Amino acid sequence: MNRSKTSRLPEPPADELAHSERLLQHLRETIASHGPIPFSQYMERCLYAPGLGYYSAGKTKFGEAGDFVTAPELGSLFARCVIQVVQPVLGMLGDEADFLELGGGSGAFAEAALLAMAENGVLPHRYLILEPSADLRERQRERLAAALSSDVMARVVWIDRPPEASWRGVLFANEVIDALPTTRFVMRHGEVYEEYVALDGEARLLRVDRPADALVAGAVRHVERDLGREFEDGYRSEILPQLPYWMQAVAGSLEAGLMLFIDYGYVRREFYLPERQDGTLMAHYRHRAHSDPLFLPGLNDLTASVDFTALAEACNSAGFSVAGYLPQAQFLIAAGLQDVFERAYDAAPDDVARYNLAQQVKKLTLPDQMGERFQAMLLARGMPALPLPVELLEADQGDRL
Repeated sequence: MNRSKTSRLPEPPADELAHSERLLQHLRETIASHGPIPFSQYMERCLYAPGLGYYSAGKTKFGEAGDFVTAPELGSLFARCVIQVVQPVLGMLGDEADFLELGGGSGAFAEAALLAMAENGVLPHRYLILEPSADLRERQRERLAAALSSDVMARVVWIDRPPEASWRGVLFANEVIDALPTTRFVMRHGEVYEEYVALDGEARLLRVDRPADALVAGAVRHVERDLGREFEDGYRSEILPQLPYWMQAVAGSLEAGLMLFIDYGYVRREFYLPERQDGTLMAHYRHRAHSDPLFLPGLNDLTASVDFTALAEACNSAGFSVAGYLPQAQFLIAAGLQDVFERAYDAAPDDVARYNLAQQVKKLTLPDQMGERFQAMLLARGMPALPLPVELLEADQGDRL
């Protein structure tokens, strides 16, 4: 690993180092038995290996005590804006409509969303949380049980896999696509190679490149055709060849309703800019970003920006059409952020609470914070009409995809 990339990071305590060493040993055994593993498999193990991965072990991930802050962690304004957009859709779909949140995080979004829906008198039939981490699931359960009335809490259901039976409603995912295990590719002499993780002679992790299989090579060639240019020699980036299959698995049973994805990323021609020669992969440790994904596996959140054009293609192939695409700041403003903020401001108990509300708005909307880096994509299927705010439709930038 490159110590220059990580030397300014906080020194982990002994228990975290021991935890990382256990995952590292697991990775060494896997590589020793089966040979180098694709980077996507390495990332999957680092994030989701049972009891060892970043999201499946007991360390605090979200908020000031964790490694990064997501929009729902800032306060309730984000969730209340989302609910203002999707609640008319739930109402149109009727009493049996469900709300499905992919990856519930700390439970902050579910808490604020359910409180907002209860206040407005339009609760979903069920509030489903698809959460693979047993540790996070338990934290979510404790948080929601403490915050919600028993009748609202009774609607919350945790699920291990996407619904198999047909359902109607809203699917919501905030910062989910960026955490899907990504494939890393590189061009060598006009051929597509895939990045793998191997061991050196002293059993240390290192990255190596191997000729890509047909799935990865085909996905890269599709992007080249769409961009109208070939990637130059040495160009390295990320791609999700499995995204259409993942989308079909997650949303294939949603027969009528709306999906809303919010994440950081770009349209394809911006994602694969010629000057972005090492992709978008980042590691996050204690609110610091660095670029060495092999550093202390299991202790870092590994993410890659989202190619929103690829997301639209995957959703199209699953039967959904893009209903809106716009930066997070414009989405929240169109969703009524001003009104949501003013109501919360008037109800705030003191100046500290009012200051915190103002800070929330800044972080959610300023271009150098989350406002421009994060994008919102809305997709629909089986809806004869879609009751979205006029301001949202007017701000749509779907033609950029």
